[in-house]
Amino acid sequence: MPERVKYRKMQRGNRAGMASRGATVAFGEYGLQALERCWLDTRQIEAARTAVNRFMKRRGKVWIRIFPDKSITKKPLETRMGKGKGPVESWVAVIRPAAVLFEVEGVTEAQAREAMRLGASKLPIRTKFISRHRIVAA
Repeated sequence: MPERVKYRKMQRGNRAGMASRGATVAFGEYGLQALERCWLDTRQIEAARTAVNRFMKRRGKVWIRIFPDKSITKKPLETRMGKGKGPVESWVAVIRPAAVLFEVEGVTEAQAREAMRLGASKLPIRTKFISRHRIVAA
């Protein structure tokens, strides 16, 4: 979550369209690209990061290209309508198709592909493995 925000409670917003920024591999050699749109929770991002790092065993470097900067509120169960917006429940990252989620470098393509496969299995969306220099088929 962000250290501080101007307004604690945010509106739901619009998830339409493709990712215009962060759609190419910028830091590492290989990346994991989203093919669907969703809100990724902090726990989902952390689970994927843990899976990638655990497979790589301190070889290479990992970049997380997304950040959960949107607050999600929820009213308590069995609460009547009205009485304002509920308290902040969690933080999410808005993911649009073509957004690069993770990047790695310093490992072979086979190791990077397996690390990204393990990380992608923790996420609720379809993804594909991409390379900086050439288009890699999923």
